[in-house]
Amino acid sequence: MLTDRQQAVLDFVRAQHERLGLFPTLREIQAHFGFASPFAATRHLQALEKKGALTRQPGKARAFTLPASRHSSASWSGGGLLSIPVFGVIPAGLPAANAQEIEPDESVAVDAASLGLRRNSRVFGLRVRGDSMIGANILEDDIVFLAPREPTPGQIVAALIDGESTLKRFLHQRGRPFLRAENPRYPDLLPAAELIIQGVMVGLLRRTA
Repeated sequence: MLTDRQQAVLDFVRAQHERLGLFPTLREIQAHFGFASPFAATRHLQALEKKGALTRQPGKARAFTLPASRHSSASWSGGGLLSIPVFGVIPAGLPAANAQEIEPDESVAVDAASLGLRRNSRVFGLRVRGDSMIGANILEDDIVFLAPREPTPGQIVAALIDGESTLKRFLHQRGRPFLRAENPRYPDLLPAAELIIQGVMVGLLRRTA
């Protein structure tokens, strides 16, 4: 069974295809629903895929069919306290498809000035799972705060690489973007088809017992 928000996303995807003959982009879904970043749109689509409302087309980046729709052959290519929503977890290890629900698990209040942010800044949080970023002092169960903006080489990002999520450092080599862990146990990651940066890290919260 779909949640109300998942059904709304599915209805929007269908309506856009019916009206325009193509599916909306991640940023169009983000803008329509007021999500803090494309990450939330991606996670809704992943949840819809898990529940069978969308089917990924093998070998095509961001390509889906709508098995429950009459368009069954269509494809989609797709100074003060700041309350920051936390949208589940981000793997800090090998990339993984994260199928958790997308509604905020919680929200945390932080001092906006301490992150160099304005009070109206669009920021979201993700809880870290894994040890690939320990060299950057990002540990298991930390909450990383991210802003949806274009990264510069060397920044830590939440990324969707070939359809799977991960937290890594964004780098360029000979004009090609790739992701690097801060733990020598993990290899560099080069995208085979796509690399979508969902947010740039702007801060971190570590809770002590």
